[in-house]
Amino acid sequence: MANSDERRFEVLRAIVADYVSNQEPVGSKAIVDRHNLGVSSATVRNDMAALEEEGYITQPHTSAGRIPTDKGYRLFVDRLSEIKPLSAAERRAITNFLDSGTDLDDVLRRSVRLLAQLTRQVAVVQYPVLTNSTVRHLEVVPLTPARLMLVLITDTGRVDQRTVDLGDVITEDGVTRLRAMLNSALGGRKLSEAAARIAELPDQSPAELRDVLVRVCTVLIESLVDHPEQRLVLGGTANLTRNAADFPGSLRQVLEALEEQVVVLKLLAAARNPGAITVSIGEENEDEQMRSTSVVSVGYGMDDLLLGGMGVVGPTRMDYPNTIASVRAVANYVGQILTGK
Repeated sequence: MANSDERRFEVLRAIVADYVSNQEPVGSKAIVDRHNLGVSSATVRNDMAALEEEGYITQPHTSAGRIPTDKGYRLFVDRLSEIKPLSAAERRAITNFLDSGTDLDDVLRRSVRLLAQLTRQVAVVQYPVLTNSTVRHLEVVPLTPARLMLVLITDTGRVDQRTVDLGDVITEDGVTRLRAMLNSALGGRKLSEAAARIAELPDQSPAELRDVLVRVCTVLIESLVDHPEQRLVLGGTANLTRNAADFPGSLRQVLEALEEQVVVLKLLAAARNPGAITVSIGEENEDEQMRSTSVVSVGYGMDDLLLGGMGVVGPTRMDYPNTIASVRAVANYVGQILTGK
């Protein structure tokens, strides 16, 4: 890029930094005073005029300074050559906080709280995608002689508990045989494959366990074909209300949209690969109610295994470098925890 183009980008970078920090339109004198660009106010004014003509900045009021447009934010994000890594203390704090999670639900709740605190935005995490999970173990626990608890554990950390009323008593030996049959059929299989295998099990079972297996397998199939990937954990909504000025006339629409699960799932749909950050700015968002927001999302998992998506929603006036770094770091640690790496 020519020197003049590079200098104009530095002016844009200064406008983005100051506007994100102060929420005030930025003038040429402020840029010269705060940023060591090595040029005069007149040169900065010329660069600002060129940036405005190209649609990267705009003047909200006569005689005011300039603020970035969606197009300006997009160029700024696309030109982020590197993301400032989190400090060792920040990484330790994230690891310790997430490692304290007791199960999948707790880890995801902690992830949302942490992301909302780190970014001061709304955080959202999608439950692990069902089709990528495999059964690690099924525990069968007698509650009474005629009632069992089934505890399904997957490799992504999902723990699903269901109770089964058998209609008749079952012996301790019967429970042991039942546990062995179910784990033989389920162990190491994808959930969708496991559901098909379980459906065939009653016909292959000993006559004395057939009625029990019909009841158990019916409950298990409901658990296996459930769609936890349609479940979301959302946190930090109050952060939007603290920045109501960033949503003139649209904050209520944004809050209503965030209550619609399908809208939020679409925001995370672009997260296809673990660690690959996607930034959607303003008018780039498909849902009209979300066009005053920016969404920073990422897939979490490990290597090529995508478990789900997570991200943050906030105003377009967002600290993109810090937000991207925080989202990437939390996703990385969640992926490690859930895949046991």
